[in-house]
This record gives sequence, C-alpha cells and structure tokens, in this order.
Amino acid sequence: MHGRVKLKSTAQQEEEKRKEREKKLKVYVAARDACFSKRKEGTMDDEGLQITQQLLSSNPDFATLWNYRREILQHQETVRPEDEVQKLYEEELSFLEGCLKVNPKSYGSWHHRGWVSGRIPRPDWARELGLCDRCLGLDDRNFHCWDYRRMVVKLSGVPVDQELQFTDRLIGSNFSNYSSWHYRSTLLPLLHPQPPPRDPPSASPPSPNTHSHRVCEEQLLKEYELVQNAFFTDPNDQSAWFYYRWLLGRAEREEMISCVYVSREGERVIVAFSRPVNALSAGLLLVVDGQPLTVDWRSTHPRFHHSPVWICQLPPGTISDSSNEHNLTVHWTQNHTHRDCALYTGRSESWCRDSATDQELFRSELSVEKASVLQSELQSCTQLLELEPQNKWCVLTIVLLMRALDPLGYEGETLAHFETLKEVDSMRSCYYSDLCSKFMMENTILKMEYAEVRVFSLSGKNLTTLCHLDQLLLVTHINLSSNQLKALPPQFAMLQCLEVLEADDNAIENLYGLYHLPRLGEVSLRNNQISRLSELKPLTTCPQLTRLDLRGNPVARTANLQSELAELLPSVTDLLL
Repeated sequence: MHGRVKLKSTAQQEEEKRKEREKKLKVYVAARDACFSKRKEGTMDDEGLQITQQLLSSNPDFATLWNYRREILQHQETVRPEDEVQKLYEEELSFLEGCLKVNPKSYGSWHHRGWVSGRIPRPDWARELGLCDRCLGLDDRNFHCWDYRRMVVKLSGVPVDQELQFTDRLIGSNFSNYSSWHYRSTLLPLLHPQPPPRDPPSASPPSPNTHSHRVCEEQLLKEYELVQNAFFTDPNDQSAWFYYRWLLGRAEREEMISCVYVSREGERVIVAFSRPVNALSAGLLLVVDGQPLTVDWRSTHPRFHHSPVWICQLPPGTISDSSNEHNLTVHWTQNHTHRDCALYTGRSESWCRDSATDQELFRSELSVEKASVLQSELQSCTQLLELEPQNKWCVLTIVLLMRALDPLGYEGETLAHFETLKEVDSMRSCYYSDLCSKFMMENTILKMEYAEVRVFSLSGKNLTTLCHLDQLLLVTHINLSSNQLKALPPQFAMLQCLEVLEADDNAIENLYGLYHLPRLGEVSLRNNQISRLSELKPLTTCPQLTRLDLRGNPVARTANLQSELAELLPSVTDLLL
C-alpha cells in the first residue's frame, strides 16, 4: 500500500466542488451587490468599471451591468480629454473581444460593442470589419455579428459593391450560407435597382420616399445562373432555393387608387387601393361636380384599420336623382394621385378601374429575354426533378417558374405538382393547400378580368382559404360550393356589390365576413358546420337578405329555430331548414 497515490472518493470530490462553487458564488454576489450599491449612490468611477469587467468577463449576458458600465463611460467622457477617452474605448473594445470568446452570440456584448463603436472619437473600422470576418469564419450564421457588420458598413461608408464581393466569397466557400444569401438580397437592389416605369406625361410625380426593392433585369439573369449552380451542387440544401424564390418574387404593385365605385342606391362611394392603407390618415378628398365634400370614411369591417377598400356615405340628395349626371374625383393627397369616375344619366351605378394593371396583377411583365431565361430555368429544374423526384424545393420552384411564365397555361401542371408536394412533404400539406388555393383564386380572377364579367365561380376547386377578396369588389354573384372552407373571413366584407352567395358543401363554421353587405339578398349555406344561432348574427347587418338556406347544418336541428330566426332576421321570407 505504501507509495500509492491516495484517490479521493467521488463524494469527497463532489463536496470540494460544491465548496468551490459556493466560494465563487459569494465573491460574485458580493461584487454584484457592490455594483448595485455604487449605481444607486450615483458613483461613476474606475472601480465601477473594474468590478463590472470582473463580473461580465464570466457572465456577459448581465444586461443591468452593461447599462451601469455605459453610464460610467458616458460620465468619463465629460471629465477626461479626448485622447484618454479614445484609449478608454479602445480598452473597452479589447475587453469585449474577450467577452465574445466566452459567448460569441451574447446579445449584451454585441449591443455594447455597437454602442462603443458609435461613440469612440476615432473608430478603427478596418479592425471592426476584421473582427466580423473572424467571427463569421467561425460561425457564418451568427446573426448578432451580421447585424453588427451592417452597422459598421453603414457608419464607415463601405461601398455596396465591396460588400457584394464579400458575399461572393462566403457563398463560394459554402453554398449553404443562408445569411450570406439573405445579405445579398439586401445589397442587390441598392447596387442594381430596377429602373422606375415610364409614366405618361399626365401621371403624378413619384413619391420622394419611393424606392424599388427589385433588381434590374440584367443582374437578375446573372443571379439565376449563380443560384442554379448552388442548388445543382446540393439539391437538398434550402438556402439557395429560398434565395431563388426571392429572385422569382413578384414586383411590388405601385401605390395607387385601383378602383372607384359609385352607387345611387344608398349614395355610396367605394374606393379600392392597390395595397392596404389607413384612409383616416391617408388624406382622401372627395370632389363631386367640382365641390369638395366632407365625408366620413370607414373600412369594410371593424377589425380593419388598414384596408384596401374604404366606403363613405354621401350627404342625402347628392347623386340620388337619376336624371342628372355627376362627375366624382377621389384625391389621394398623401400619394399625389387621383382617380375620376362619371355617373351618367339613367345609370344607378358606375365604376372606374385601372385596366392597365390587370395582366400584371399577380406577376411581373416579362421581357423576351427574361421569358427565355425563365423557360430555360424551368427546363433545368425539370431535369433536376428527374434525378431528384422527391425534392420538394425543386417541385415548388417549378410551380413558381410556371406562375411567372404563364399561370393560366400551366394550371393543370401546377395542380399536379401540388399533389406531389403534399405527398413528399406531408407535414406541410396544409401550407401547400393554402398556396394552391391562392393560385387558383388568382387564375379565376384573371379569367374574370379577361371576360369582364361580375359572376365569380370557384366551385369544386378544393379551396382551403380565400384571398385577394379586394379584387372582387364589383362581383354580384359568387359560387364557392364544394370546397374545404371553414369560414367566411372578415375580408369577405369587401364584396360590397354582392347579391347572391352560394357556399354549399363546405365546412363553414362562422360568417364573420357577411358584414354590412348592403345588396346581399340570397345566401345558400347548405351542408356546412354552423352549429349555433349566434354564428348567424352577422347576417343581421345585411338589410336586403330575403332567402337563406341552412339545410344540412347542425344548427338546423335546434328547437324553435324557425321562430328564433324570424326574430333575428325578420327580412328573410324564404327560409330553408
């Protein structure tokens, strides 16, 4: 037994570790309490910097200590000459590098470094960019470092093309660098912006805040080639596919008044915009026959403070006489634009739409060159799909390419690809169903625009959601039967001209969207899931409703339903239960 090293038992080792932790904890708590006391007393001295440095070196995520440290540094700025402040902040940057080694994703450390870099008298931006390079070399998805780099680039005035070359290097070394792809998407519109459209001489001047977030076509075609190399190298990596989806994204619609509708019945004016706005702050001015009118604008549903559709009631007698002709103008003063609408003699309603945007409503206008490149991209993705038949990213990209090229011509193929997506990525089948519903509605709207009709039929399309309802302002008859809808959402209230609604054989549980539809006279909701009388209350806001079909709904089995409905909806004379 002599000469052997005596080994401590596990219990003894644990006891020594416990005592050591308690000793460190006492020191830490004592230092923390000392900081709190000094801050409470308003003491801003070097000792406070030393204590906070000691604590933050081991725990850089203590936000209160960073706040106290900044207060001390701000005070030191007022009592020290500039050279000493420069040295003080240089030491602070060195200290922060140590903190980042402890936790490279410390919120507090990166925030404090940004604060210091913004206050140091003579910043060394090359050093800061070098630090970012080193940190991103260790973890190219450190979003704290990416945020800090963007701040450094902005403050130091690094040229955009230099940053674009930086993303080239990172992407070249790792195609899976999602953060670099994203950063690239923010740089390209700055370096290669899409030129503004050529407006006619009478058009209003563009807003000074208008900025294109799209990329010019020449550069866009180069990006297609770059990203194609990436996803052909690794078809299962999602980074390049996401970037490709951004490249295929639709152009933003110009902010404009897309439609003005006028009705003698109820003396209403309805204005539709190309995107949701707040009419109460947008500066809408209504002029009738050369006279400005003071009117109150309201959205189509109480839930909407921002909406693409707004309504106002005219003063009684303004346009009610059908023997008179009236000219109306809606001025959108905030956006320096307006739209005229004439209500002719003998007509009960009139509208003025911007037909020039119909074809580009859901996609960008393609030049011959871009259409040729996208067609080539579609062929390449189709070839890749033959090699990778289960690749969901490839299938979804094919769908987007088809939408960009010819949404109506590729409708059949698109539907087939959505079925494939639901099979290979069943966990996201609901997302694909909603996306397919969106595309089917877009196609039907385009067909309706081409035919210039006011009847809208989407029967038997397996719809799971409704979208683009602001485009259906003028629709008088809509058929949504035999789908998978669970609700008529509040956006449905934008169908202000609707007279007949058919929504049989769905799974509709509520009618939130049937709100203040002044011309709605017939509603058929046969074989749905309406189970309570309270779900029918939105119909009380539709004064012209005379026919209601509730056959096949659970609520139809409610005792005394007919008498209760007669009290709730006295205007309904044709009730089917």
